[in-house]
Amino acid sequence: MTNIITDLTQQKAVTILRILYPIWAVVGIFSIMYVPATLIVQGDATTTANNILDNELLFRMGIVGSLITQLIFILVVLVLFKLFKQVNENHASLMVIFALVSVPIAMLNTLNRVAALLLLNGADYLQVFGADQLHAQMMLFLNLNEQGVMIASIFWGLWLFPLGYLIYRSGYFPRILGVLVIMAGFGYLIDFFTHFLLPNYETIGPVLEVMTVGETIFMAWVLLKGAKIPKINPEIT
Repeated sequence: MTNIITDLTQQKAVTILRILYPIWAVVGIFSIMYVPATLIVQGDATTTANNILDNELLFRMGIVGSLITQLIFILVVLVLFKLFKQVNENHASLMVIFALVSVPIAMLNTLNRVAALLLLNGADYLQVFGADQLHAQMMLFLNLNEQGVMIASIFWGLWLFPLGYLIYRSGYFPRILGVLVIMAGFGYLIDFFTHFLLPNYETIGPVLEVMTVGETIFMAWVLLKGAKIPKINPEIT
């Protein structure tokens, strides 16, 4: 894998990104957003338990999808490093470090979903705890999963700062995309601090959603427009 990434040209890196980005987006939206929104009912542990048991395959697909999302993320980051290495290697390396730190956090956090499923499928647990207490513990694990996603979002925000800088400096893309990606980084970080420090302050939510759209806009640009890679690309410092 290392040799494949090393041997990539910048243009081939863009081509790979145009393949990976839509797959990453679809799998990520399905596993991180769609499955929880479909099955988990906050404040109603019994309904949530019934939803998961009635749609167990969907729940399991969400678990697998979460893990696959992180594996694709690793590939995306390595390809982006190849694309932007000539722009500024230090910033490209920092981008990789921040991004990859989030991967084990997010993957280990998926264990909370696995634990919730084990509780529901374990007859021994039902005998020991009873239905109400078992469902309450299941909700605890599902809520821990949600909090774990918020912790991972620290690094989902931080990696966007060097990425945004590289987009802005490279000349491969419109500079406004770099600004929007940096704004998305701030959006993730503000969302994290707001979530834990001001949990009841929901007014800012729509603003943060707008801020983080910059990352999606950049992905869409790569998919639809690609990048303007010069034939002779002197190192930019």
